[in-house]
Amino acid sequence: MSTAPYNQKAFLLTSLVSRDKDAILREWLQEMSGAVRRTDLINDVELRTQCSQFLELTRRALENSGDFSASAWDSVRKMLGDISRSRALQGFQPSETASFVFSLKRPIFTRIRQESKDDGELLAVLTWTTTELLDAMGLFTAEVYQKSREEVIRRQQEELLELSTPVVKLWEGILALPIIGTLDSARTQVVMESLLQAIVHNNSKVAIIDITGVPTVDTVVAQHLLKTVTAARLMGADCIISGVRPQIAQTIVHLGISLADITTKATLSAAFSVALQRLGFSFVRDAQR
Repeated sequence: MSTAPYNQKAFLLTSLVSRDKDAILREWLQEMSGAVRRTDLINDVELRTQCSQFLELTRRALENSGDFSASAWDSVRKMLGDISRSRALQGFQPSETASFVFSLKRPIFTRIRQESKDDGELLAVLTWTTTELLDAMGLFTAEVYQKSREEVIRRQQEELLELSTPVVKLWEGILALPIIGTLDSARTQVVMESLLQAIVHNNSKVAIIDITGVPTVDTVVAQHLLKTVTAARLMGADCIISGVRPQIAQTIVHLGISLADITTKATLSAAFSVALQRLGFSFVRDAQR
């Protein structure tokens, strides 16, 4: 194996990129055509600009270091990070994002073979050095993409949780919070925040928590409900739990959960009637009608 210092290898790689930049760029764009080329998400002009800028930043970094983790490569890492995050948001697949780097291998290796065709040792050294560098770039791109996708999914889940727990104003001073699905710790936090904000915004005195859409109530779910009721009371609102079906009532009794100080009703309409009474509202049927 060649013992040539890095500056000699860097000089050769830098020279290759500088001298044949246009040809490398053209072949690189051709490599990205086909299955991994998303013309519906990025146009040719934008992609060509990205590739040209990337080659120039890579050339500058090579002049100082061949270690992708070195500070000389900060600008390259920043660009790859920006590309990965934007493509994650745009809907690119992981393979389509990673191909931005990996499809550069063939054009570069072609120049290396042409440059060192009479020197087997130099060919091996340059090929291995370039492979390590491009693989490090590709892995970095994939990692940033994955983290970005996880962040997108997390935000979407939070938005879905907020949408799945709407707080409805039924009457002046009366709110209703219908809960559908399982009530876990994360969702309880969203439910509690939504309810408390609505209580303050509407200056409500009664909040009805409807659990008709909750499939089962166990100890954990009951504890989450009690926490929500307690938080609402601290904000000055009384709570009524509606939608208590016979199966749920039996489960609560069997588990020994005490809801003695909380008003519970079988239906939302019954809870609404109690809420109206607590606020001093009454309805009189028009006898003539």
